[in-house]
Amino acid sequence: MPALPRLDELEDLRRTKVVLAAAHRDHDTANNADTNLVALCQRCHILHDHPEHKRRRWRTLFRRRADGDLFDGSYPNR
Repeated sequence: MPALPRLDELEDLRRTKVVLAAAHRDHDTANNADTNLVALCQRCHILHDHPEHKRRRWRTLFRRRADGDLFDGSYPNR
């Protein structure tokens, strides 16, 4: 088993600040039950929410396009 580093050796290491965020397991921000909340670092929170963000992005773009068709006429084909 390797020896533990001395305290003076640890001073030279790079320090990283990790911020925890509360994430909703089911992505429903109205559901604040303890079983639905989990503490994640910012990177893990983004990775957890990525599929939901992708789904919402598609829905938003689809709705904007539909509104544009309704009020401004059809979009040109691209």
